[in-house]
Amino acid sequence: MGPEGLSGGWQAHSFESSALEGNPLGDPATRPLYVWTPQGDGPYPTVYVLQGFTGTAPAWFNVRAWESSFPQVVDELAPGAIVVLVDAFTAIGGSQFLDSTAIGDYHTYLCDEIVPWVEARLPSNGSRAVAGKSSGGFGAMVTAMLRPDLFAGFATHAGDALFEISYRREFVEAARALRDDYDGSFERFLTDFRSRRPLSKKTDHVLINTWAMSAAYSAGELPFDVETAEVKEDVFARWLDWDPVRMAVTRRVLSRLRRRGVPARACDRRRPGRGRPVRAARRRPLRHRVAISVGAVVPRRATHVNGGRSCTSHRAGRSITL
Repeated sequence: MGPEGLSGGWQAHSFESSALEGNPLGDPATRPLYVWTPQGDGPYPTVYVLQGFTGTAPAWFNVRAWESSFPQVVDELAPGAIVVLVDAFTAIGGSQFLDSTAIGDYHTYLCDEIVPWVEARLPSNGSRAVAGKSSGGFGAMVTAMLRPDLFAGFATHAGDALFEISYRREFVEAARALRDDYDGSFERFLTDFRSRRPLSKKTDHVLINTWAMSAAYSAGELPFDVETAEVKEDVFARWLDWDPVRMAVTRRVLSRLRRRGVPARACDRRRPGRGRPVRAARRRPLRHRVAISVGAVVPRRATHVNGGRSCTSHRAGRSITL
């Protein structure tokens, strides 16, 4: 970008990704990248912003009557930070910002390509955060946990989590729509979906979302039987390995094991999207409970159950034992 990046305001770039070349969906490896810089020489912290499912980086600039777009709000607030809008749209709506054999290497694209590119061209002080909404919020949580060496913090707005509630309840609806309208075939659905205005049918969103999540979490294998809607627990378990709530608990346990001297190879996760996380053996039973509120993704207040401590929440809700 050069010295002009210090003048402040938004700049549009075209980013050529090696990680996305030859991806399974045939999506473009060259992506738009938008960067906002403050006035002055810096150095500044950097915030990477991830879009939601079906979103694109250019869509942040859409303007509605009587409303400010996200870039306009950034301009008005003029934060003392560099803001980067990352594009990870795919032919099936999104990538969940993971490396997936069915979608492509979007985690590598973000962490190992975009971050170094920005750092090499802008006055960053080395302090980074990642933020997003919906699928972008999921990406923010998971990316921060997988790469704490890169990101010191994150913000998630209605990020995908608690998969037993946020995803599993849609499996019956998806199976019924496939059976009634497409003879149980996702291929027929995708052919129909691409032949008309997207999301013009009532069942479009649940079907494309279920397909995209299957591609991200289980390499394209559906977590339920199309004929009966019965959940395939072994496949859904692979989804649950990516649930940010469970990931946070697992990583807490692994951190304790590392402190106790368990070999690193027994604790480290595999490369994202290349297989299920490696689970280290627990030395003693460890119970965790997360309180959630009906209609909310994250409670206002919650405590873990461990060694007799109770789980509390400001809102009444159901509990899940992990």
